[in-house]
Amino acid sequence: MSQSPPTILYCHCQYAQVVPKEVKEAVLKKLCDSGVAFEAVADLCEMAARRDPALQRLAGSGAVKIAACFPRAVKWLFHQANAPLAVDATEVLNMRVQAADEVAAQLLSSELTPNLPAGKITASDAPKEQAAALAS
Repeated sequence: MSQSPPTILYCHCQYAQVVPKEVKEAVLKKLCDSGVAFEAVADLCEMAARRDPALQRLAGSGAVKIAACFPRAVKWLFHQANAPLAVDATEVLNMRVQAADEVAAQLLSSELTPNLPAGKITASDAPKEQAAALAS
């Protein structure tokens, strides 16, 4: 029996605008051109602030690859939405610091490289932009 591929989630970081526009657009284009199924959201920070049920669905879907920002921030956002991500089944690609080609290649790869930090989640673990978004 084959294992299903990881769910791919792309965050456009619409409101915080901390990810370079060129990187976001290039990653999204490569995902669209690939023909691979993926989910795209406007902004994970905003979804976490609203405790959007879609985050619980995504967290419970099994292995997941997320194109967004820092792994610690993504982990914290899902935690705040009562949708903890599985440390051993989640890979976060950081569009703030990684090149678009690298992010897209890792998203489309069949390999999953879990990289969420282990341990307790606290508000001080999240970047200031995400903490501010959740407070509003």
